[in-house]
Amino acid sequence: MSDNNAEGPLVVMGAGVMGTAIAALAVGHGYRVTLIDRSPEARAAAPDKVELQVRTARMMSALPSGRPMGELATADTTDAAADACAVIEAVTEDPGEKAAVLAGLAAAVSPGTLLISNTSGLPIDELAGAVPRPEDLVGVHFMNPAYLIATVEVVLGPRSGDAAAAAAQKLLAGLGREGIIVGDGPGFVTSRLLHRMINDAIELVHEGRAAPETVDRLMRDCIGHRTGPLATADLIGLDNLADSLLVMHARTGSEGFRPSELLLEKVRRGELGRKSGRGFYDYEESTR
Repeated sequence: MSDNNAEGPLVVMGAGVMGTAIAALAVGHGYRVTLIDRSPEARAAAPDKVELQVRTARMMSALPSGRPMGELATADTTDAAADACAVIEAVTEDPGEKAAVLAGLAAAVSPGTLLISNTSGLPIDELAGAVPRPEDLVGVHFMNPAYLIATVEVVLGPRSGDAAAAAAQKLLAGLGREGIIVGDGPGFVTSRLLHRMINDAIELVHEGRAAPETVDRLMRDCIGHRTGPLATADLIGLDNLADSLLVMHARTGSEGFRPSELLLEKVRRGELGRKSGRGFYDYEESTR
């Protein structure tokens, strides 16, 4: 058994796109992981999703060679977090849901257990109001795909404790990630910059100024954006993007964060990007 398992499992709450990606990253680094989700369908699908991502990461040499894979278990309630070495919340970007989930997790674990919110935009101090020990809570913004992007934002709210900050950096080192500390606030650094740009790119398509392929090609070939903003939006998930934009619009008042009507239309139609098979691009062949 890996030393990573000595203090109990790493618990990930939420078996969606980011939750399974973070679980795959941890399993691939030898951690014992408990993945919690209330949905029976999400729990049933999670092991195959995690296994596929671990296999892909290994093929891309994105995981340590020769390290045995950790174990994955699934559960349906926060009681399964009782003996966790750390807990990562990775549910949808809804303030009320995140606060409720964090409150439940905080009640299940021992005082001093590291609580991490994987949020792309909600201020950590806002979420800290939902937990009895705000000093245990920090934000870590994992990027998708988590097994490829080795740098993450670590967000310390005004009530985040030194012990939690140190524990987060230790955990990230065990996952082969570099944590860059940023200040708290809506969108932190990456989402504050990236999501506004993506929203503008969507609005250009909505106005008929350019097709998605044209926007992405110009941003890749002229500006050096690795994937292009609209392909990135499909990877993030258009519903997640819309939720993050709404969070930042409500908290900053900036009209640049008001979601484009085209984005909202796509979400209403269930065109959510890669995970649904269609967004600004068509992925249906690759998901069959």
